[in-house]
Amino acid sequence: MNTLATPPTSNQPVVVAALYHFARLADHEALQKPLAELCCSLGVRGTLLLAREGVNGTIAGSRQAINAVLAHLRAISGLEQLEHKESGAHKMPFRRMKVRLKKEIVTMGVPDIDPLEDVGAYVDPKDWNALISDPDTIVIDTRNDYEVGIGTFKGAINPETGTFREFPDWVETTASIPRDKPVAMFCTGGIRCEKATAFMRAKGYDKVYHLKGGILKYLEEVDEDESLWEGSCFVFDERVAVTHGLRESDEILCRACRNPVTPEEQASELYEEGVSCPHCYHSRTEEDRKRFRMRHQQMLAARKAAQSDSENA
Repeated sequence: MNTLATPPTSNQPVVVAALYHFARLADHEALQKPLAELCCSLGVRGTLLLAREGVNGTIAGSRQAINAVLAHLRAISGLEQLEHKESGAHKMPFRRMKVRLKKEIVTMGVPDIDPLEDVGAYVDPKDWNALISDPDTIVIDTRNDYEVGIGTFKGAINPETGTFREFPDWVETTASIPRDKPVAMFCTGGIRCEKATAFMRAKGYDKVYHLKGGILKYLEEVDEDESLWEGSCFVFDERVAVTHGLRESDEILCRACRNPVTPEEQASELYEEGVSCPHCYHSRTEEDRKRFRMRHQQMLAARKAAQSDSENA
């Protein structure tokens, strides 16, 4: 599968491609420079992570540019079967292009967990509702607490983790998950579940399943009137979140704490654009807010100057 069935529309000219692939890349360091140069030459922005275990990231650009980067990646030994998921954006959702070298393409911090060796069973989006509607199934959202806060599947357990590194400890010390029950796990695009289900299998859980393609694939393929998804799905770019049909949702990003802020939270007296929101107001000092306020004014001034330069060019 190379693309989704719903390409960007004419009023969403930017193609956003989310991708990951586990593979044994013998010399991932050598891949960094040519990949970065290609992306920059084509005006592609976003982040790609390279590690010995594969590639992960989200990029955005024109149709032709995204096709060229994907072709470059699939020409690399081990990445021939790289899959990606697409959505559209009204404007470029990233500020710059980064190609980074990492120890893991998604950081769990547990040695010897290898999704290429053992992983949970994949469940297609069309079959997901039946699995999680079974009263015996334990449904686990493997994402972080701030992501779960704006949307999740009905009845899913929230581990209340701040980072994915905390997930293994939650399983071993807090969760108390029966080993004889089916366990269905999900995340944004599927990559965290590759490691989460591999970890569960290593801990002796046999009936482990995960949503193929993640929430993004589910929201793209399952009709809204049949959906068991509630809320929006956080994405790691300037769109902040998407909903059914991968449409951009109404959440915005708090520039102080990087948490998504719902329309209701934007109406709170604790929300100030670029300065604070209900998630971070009480954990910040007035001196912090003064500094954020100054930074926000500088950003607005720079944006206004750039717009003026563009109009006068």
